[in-house]
Amino acid sequence: MTAATGAATGEGTAPPVRPVTAVVGLLVLFELVSGFLQAGIAPILPSIGDTFGVSDSAVALVVSVQLLSAAVCAPAMGRLGDLYGHRRMLRIALACVAAGSVLCAVAPAFPVLLAGRLLQGPLVALMPLEIALVRDRLPVDLARRAIARLVGALTLGGLLGGLGMGVAGKVFGDVRLALAVPAVLAVACVAVSMVAIPESLTRAAGRVDWPGVALLGLAVLGLLAGVSSAGDHGWGSGRVLVPALAGLALLAVWAFVELRTAEPLVDLRAMAGRHVAPFYFASFAFGVIYFGGQSPNATFFATDPDEAGYGFGLSSLSIALAMLPAMVASIAGSACTARIAAKLGYRGALIGSFLLVGTGFVAFAAAHGALWQVVAELTLMGLGMGTALGAMPTVIAEASDPSRTGVATAVYNNVKTVGGAVAGGLFGTLLAAPAGHDDPREGGYVAVWLIGAAFALLAALLAVAARRREG
Repeated sequence: MTAATGAATGEGTAPPVRPVTAVVGLLVLFELVSGFLQAGIAPILPSIGDTFGVSDSAVALVVSVQLLSAAVCAPAMGRLGDLYGHRRMLRIALACVAAGSVLCAVAPAFPVLLAGRLLQGPLVALMPLEIALVRDRLPVDLARRAIARLVGALTLGGLLGGLGMGVAGKVFGDVRLALAVPAVLAVACVAVSMVAIPESLTRAAGRVDWPGVALLGLAVLGLLAGVSSAGDHGWGSGRVLVPALAGLALLAVWAFVELRTAEPLVDLRAMAGRHVAPFYFASFAFGVIYFGGQSPNATFFATDPDEAGYGFGLSSLSIALAMLPAMVASIAGSACTARIAAKLGYRGALIGSFLLVGTGFVAFAAAHGALWQVVAELTLMGLGMGTALGAMPTVIAEASDPSRTGVATAVYNNVKTVGGAVAGGLFGTLLAAPAGHDDPREGGYVAVWLIGAAFALLAALLAVAARRREG
């Protein structure tokens, strides 16, 4: 702790390590629930549409509203945590998520449900706040292990959420009762957060750059709103170009304002160095391969081979089981990130993980005629994805000023999300069914997988180009 990075809050010396490491288990619980909430909404989206009598396009708002809220909440809460304490903002974020989850469960009408989803936006702020907290309170090695466990818990929570909410929807037969499950979990997290979690000691100096928060949030909103609809309307459509170009223009204005602000939301000059900038660009590429491949892989599994000449005609449950080994490998990879990095370094772990993902994509494009082949290739990719998920937040956090860890990791999350939105629009265009056909051409899937391989290679090269400062 130094005066340059902020003041301690009433404590002159660092606390014993053992009590702080014990609290990591509570943070792991929060990430399990976070993953459960984020992934658990997908299986019950059709039931939400039926219950409230809304169209498929309206149901899509259930996901997009939460993502748009997250785009604003993540950097704002990250910066507020750096300034006023990460535990404080963690509790506020959990309270917002709990209130939103309860509102979703008791919603009498669809607009109320959307308001609840809006309140769930701070879900994505939990991880940056937790990373900042453990980095502040723990030695480097223990902090790295804690971050790996948090990422592993988020991945495991996503697996449990996807399976658990699907089962809850069938068992209860009522979408409101199913939504009560994550609501109870979220409320329990608020109570747990009041028990034993210590506050961070480092404080950033200054204030919140609210114009920077607003401009960055609006820029990301425009980009997400535009590129996410490209698969349905085409890249030349006004519904895509207008919000996307507006988002890019706002991003340019934001950068101009940040460079001239005494206390900016994001220190762009510090991010421009070779020890930081390549990792942010790699985050965008990582978002493309992490989010972009999920939907195409699922639709490929579901396609009837007798009609399309490819695919396996699997049911939703069979698809979940086929993807289970990849999910387990991803959890294992994220949990073992610290051990892998102890041998290779974090930059080496990132390079290896991205090359592993790229190899899996190439193998997928070359051999996808047998189910066992595809499951094996997805498992290979899952291992690389999990390791990258564990390593990326660590390198971003350690490359940033200790007093700006919260906002730095929040911006990483936004960059990754925008990469996923771009991938969704691009891959949706490639997988559009030709006229007179119900299914995309097989070549469209091959193109998706080869593009995924190219972005994985790009991410690896960016990690090579970075000047890594271990520890």
